[in-house]
Order: sequence, then C-alpha cells, then structure tokens
Amino acid sequence: MSEDWAAVARAINQRMAELGLSQRELIARSQVSKATVREIQHNTARRRRSDRTLEALSLALDLHPGHLSAVLAGRRPPEPGEPITRGDDDIPGRLAVIEHQLREITARLREMSAVNERLDEISASVETVLDRVSNDREPRRR
Repeated sequence: MSEDWAAVARAINQRMAELGLSQRELIARSQVSKATVREIQHNTARRRRSDRTLEALSLALDLHPGHLSAVLAGRRPPEPGEPITRGDDDIPGRLAVIEHQLREITARLREMSAVNERLDEISASVETVLDRVSNDREPRRR
C-alpha cells in the first residue's frame, strides 16, 4: 500500500485554512511536537508516523479521528460521528460501521418516503383541479 503524505499535507493545510487555525494553534490542540507538525504539514519527511499522531491531528482539526489515516491510505475519509475501525480484524468496529451505515440508509429512506407522500398529495390536488377545470369547460345542456 502506498502512502500519500502529500495528500495528508494538503488536507491539513486546507482544513487549517477553513478553520482559520495557525500552526501554533494546531500544535496546542493536538499536543504533537512542532517539528512533527511542520514535517507533516509541509511534507518534508516521508516517514511512518504513529496512528495516534494522525488521530491527534485529525481531532485537532475537528475531523473524524481516522480522517488523516484514510487520506494517507487513499481511502474515503470517514464522516464525523462514523464509528472507528482499527483494521480488518476489528470485527466489532466493522460491525459498528455497518450499523452506522444502516442507520443512515434508514434515515434517507424515511426522507424519501415523506417526499413520496407529499408528491402523492400534490398529484391528488392537481387531479382535483384538472377535474374542476374539465367540468367547467363542458357545455351545459338545457
């Protein structure tokens, strides 16, 4: 698996800009050394970092704890609130992710159901209006 430290640096710098966060503030929030933050932020030393370092930086940037690790691995970063998995052998973590995804799917299906109900109401109203217009246009017999 190749590691994309340049993508991690871009993600950190972009998020710092979004939050208006200085390097000093990131260091204080993450409790990661200045040298390490500088190396990662500017992609000057491509060495393996502890998962805890990337997790601390992710949290300091108000991201999911696994965000920067996912960026490093070229995976889709998890959304805030999404459960954390610690690898392929983390069955409870993987099940928690599946449960989270099922809750999201269920919520979206409920939203779609509500939209469909509203569309049915609108359709019935349109049919009623069309019936009235049609009845008003019919010639009246004497």
